Amino acid sequence: MSILVVGSVALDDVETPFGAVKGALGGSAVHFSAAASLFGPVQVVGVVGEDYPLEELDFLRERDVDLSGVETARGDSFRWAGRYSHELGAPETLETHLGVFADFRPRIPPAFRAPEILFLGNIDPELQLQVLDQVERPPLVACDTMNFWIEGSREPLMQLLSRVDVVMVNEGEVRQLADEPNLVRAARWILERGPRRVVVKKGEHGALMLDDGGVFFVPGYPLEEVFDPTGAGDAFAGGFLGALAGGELEHPGRLRRAMVLGSVTGSLAVEEFSVSRLARTERAEVAARAREFRRMTHFELEEARPTAAAGGEQAHD
Repeated sequence: MSILVVGSVALDDVETPFGAVKGALGGSAVHFSAAASLFGPVQVVGVVGEDYPLEELDFLRERDVDLSGVETARGDSFRWAGRYSHELGAPETLETHLGVFADFRPRIPPAFRAPEILFLGNIDPELQLQVLDQVERPPLVACDTMNFWIEGSREPLMQLLSRVDVVMVNEGEVRQLADEPNLVRAARWILERGPRRVVVKKGEHGALMLDDGGVFFVPGYPLEEVFDPTGAGDAFAGGFLGALAGGELEHPGRLRRAMVLGSVTGSLAVEEFSVSRLARTERAEVAARAREFRRMTHFELEEARPTAAAGGEQAHD
């Protein structure tokens, strides 16, 4: 069983206070696959232009990522250019050239039509619905979206919500979608529209998972150096869904563990530009950082009390 991701495969020009790159590997499907492939096989559907350096994706192939669903169309690849300030929050978009992505219509190969987990990357919700129409209903369907689609494609987005299990959005998007300033109430509003859970990505401040069982929060991993936040949310999604693959998808403990591993892969992603850091990450390193999460967040609810014998000796003294 594997994970199928349908999303953008792009080239990015990124500027941050710590440097800049041009023509770097980018796109939701690439960042997601770089993280999810640390846990198991991934299948990718997307489109690139004739200018795309497909050989730079060899590290994904070596991790059992099937790129046969990525078609090469005549024209230029999707390119995005953005600049981050010192706060490393939402970037300023400098340029967007859709190229062949403007005419992208996902075609799911027959071998990809029965995934265990389907991740619908941040693309037009009408295209996300087209993907759902081409596959057997997976045990778990997760989707991402953005403010552009929330504002301009609300009707198909609402249709999508009724057909997915997990919605993954950032703080601004969940509030915009529900038209509700309170984060928890906004997530509850989305749950009422069909999904079983909502994951709210809070960047360096971690992530929340809300479902009928309550709220679970995982902090962001404290980093001394952050070079490039681009794709961190997709890397989080890749770690989260990759950790769930091959097991019980609704087990509360596994879902909480998946949240931690999503935060781990997201934290690794931002330590270098593009997918460079995830490309050289090994599973043992992911496990080690997850143990650090546990060490940093574990506490006892009550203070340890001295034994009766110890207490008696202290009283006698």
